[in-house]
Amino acid sequence: METSAIDRIRASEFASETTYLDTSTCGLLPRSAADAVKALADDGAAGRRQGAGDGEAVSAARDGFARLAGVGSGRVAVGGSVAAHVGLVAASLPPGAEVLAPTGEFSSVVSPFALRGDLRMRYVPLAGLADAVRPGTAVVAFSAVQSSDGRVADLDAIRAAAAAHGARTLLDASQSAGWLPLDAGAYDYTVTGGYKFLLCPRGTSFLTVTEEAQEHLPVLSPGMAASEDPWGSVYGPVERLAGDARRFDEPVSFLSYHGAEQSLRLLAEAGTGAVRAHTTGLAARFRDGLASLGHAAVPGDSAIVAVPGLGDRASRLAAAGVMVSDRAGNLRAAFHLYNTEADVDRALDVLSG
Repeated sequence: METSAIDRIRASEFASETTYLDTSTCGLLPRSAADAVKALADDGAAGRRQGAGDGEAVSAARDGFARLAGVGSGRVAVGGSVAAHVGLVAASLPPGAEVLAPTGEFSSVVSPFALRGDLRMRYVPLAGLADAVRPGTAVVAFSAVQSSDGRVADLDAIRAAAAAHGARTLLDASQSAGWLPLDAGAYDYTVTGGYKFLLCPRGTSFLTVTEEAQEHLPVLSPGMAASEDPWGSVYGPVERLAGDARRFDEPVSFLSYHGAEQSLRLLAEAGTGAVRAHTTGLAARFRDGLASLGHAAVPGDSAIVAVPGLGDRASRLAAAGVMVSDRAGNLRAAFHLYNTEADVDRALDVLSG
């Protein structure tokens, strides 16, 4: 029988000591990514020149994310956190602008807007987000997949409503990129934390900006990385910013991006379509098994499964070596390419007692 790319990657890159179903909190680090991080740390400890980090690894990670997101590399900025990237968008808005977001949206997506203090925040249930866009809405900020319960937003309807009213769109793909196809060019901005389904080390975050929207974002932390000529901008003020989204780059953690290069390479090898089929299939098996035990999961076709009111079981599962999470009272399990049907069945066995 022919071995799939996912099977090969699972066998060569992952050796979890637990039944790991908590990618929504933090993805497992592939062996090749861990090796790249260790190699750079060893070089730094030994005083070798390459221990300072390689800008080519950052460029490779940028290119890898751009391919996954369906945009050119010139639309991708790199940094360390989703909150910092959302902060750029928040800083671009005039006082009094309206920001529309789902009720219970992840903090990093809404806090940079809300804590400015001079913007009008409006929250509505996720299911009504498209209908709530109105004239005067400046930005619709939302996640493709909700962190708390795995619900997938009606992306087409929200984009259409925003376009009809002249609102910009900011999509957080942190819980979706890597298993759900991402068309970043369809949104003014996307933000993606790399340490979940992208399997990158913490400290990696990607911002995409359309060419038109780039003209409206401020450059808040211009260092040599944001220059058109980084090594010609080591001393004195930057004279010329990069002509594309790289001007929004933050100084990055080289350790994180050396690992990210490898993780994104593996995801490209597996293919988002194959990962989506694999993960949603496991999630459907888990939902069916939960129903047989009398537990009703949040419905849908997501790689993330949430069971309302069952969050307190997370500690019991952890004690049995099954890693899930408790979010907003939900028992939350998230499936990725390293998971198998045996992982699903093990979790169900523990829940059944």
